[in-house]
Amino acid sequence: MSFYFCTFASTMEKLLNDEQLHVLQEKIEKAARVACVCHVNPDGDAMGSTLAVAAWMKSLGKECRVVVPTRFPDFLQWMPGASEVLRYDKSPDEADTLLRTADLVWVCDMGEPSRALGMGPVVSECDGMAHSGNGPFMVMVDHHIAPMPGFCNIQVSRPEMCATCEVLCHLACLLGRVGDMSKAEATCLYTGMMTDTGAFTYASARSVIYECISMLLARGIDKDRIYRKVFWTYSPNRMRLVGYLLYAKMELLPGMNTSLITLTNKERRTLGVKNGDTEGIVNMPLQIRGMRLSAFISEDTEHPEYVKFSLRSVDDFPCNEMSARFFGGGGHKNAAGGRMRCTMEEAVGLFRRAVSEYESMLH
Repeated sequence: MSFYFCTFASTMEKLLNDEQLHVLQEKIEKAARVACVCHVNPDGDAMGSTLAVAAWMKSLGKECRVVVPTRFPDFLQWMPGASEVLRYDKSPDEADTLLRTADLVWVCDMGEPSRALGMGPVVSECDGMAHSGNGPFMVMVDHHIAPMPGFCNIQVSRPEMCATCEVLCHLACLLGRVGDMSKAEATCLYTGMMTDTGAFTYASARSVIYECISMLLARGIDKDRIYRKVFWTYSPNRMRLVGYLLYAKMELLPGMNTSLITLTNKERRTLGVKNGDTEGIVNMPLQIRGMRLSAFISEDTEHPEYVKFSLRSVDDFPCNEMSARFFGGGGHKNAAGGRMRCTMEEAVGLFRRAVSEYESMLH
């Protein structure tokens, strides 16, 4: 085992310089109260990274709580530690107190406070306190492009990595704690990497990703069970929803190798759609021969005046660039999203205009 971990360590990247590493180790050692936060509408990587850090901190004897801005999908409720997660939209006063009194705050899968929406102001407040030395020490771990300059005391941001959970695998190696990683922590890290790559079908061509997976398997995770928990536990209504959307709602844009699916809140209610039931639907049209871009546009369930955009692509089509230019969002080259205050009709019109701007890249 020691030889294995030595070999694994030789392939990992050094994410921090010696001074940053020393400061981080010192802050972790001295912290008694720790909080972990992530972006609104947490996905598998956001939940995997925060819950993994929480498991790590608790193994060191720290008080630690994960705080999320809004509800996370039902198909992630099984994850170790998920039952203890605090939702900001349900308990803002408790969450505010927890964040302001923490010694250490981990910001996972989120490069700027605005991505936390309603929780953003208190995250910004804590960041200001952190830089003045009168509040929690803040560490950002992320893999999105261009995090906000100066956000958090330490930034560990690697856009080339497949998930924030992969970044944490490298960080664990750098801190010399791979051999001490618990099965619960490893399970959360694997879940984040798996979900952010579509079960390793995109953004996962780097060989070191599989070194990380091998390391996590050595900690005792059951990857087949994790896959079933995430992808094979849908409700009957989810299956009916998929049939309805693919048959009645999927539109193929002529000559553009692009598909569009829309979903209104009225349709959600009619079909009995629950949180998480729409997960992965945006990927399905990419199975059509020649398809390059797929979009899923839906009305926000908690803020009906907003519309959410989810984009997926293949090869070199830049979803993140399109999302940033037209939909107030961002993400990765082949997987991005956005959110705007508009009607569904306006959102669809905007998407059509965006596609026309990228016509030369979609043929």
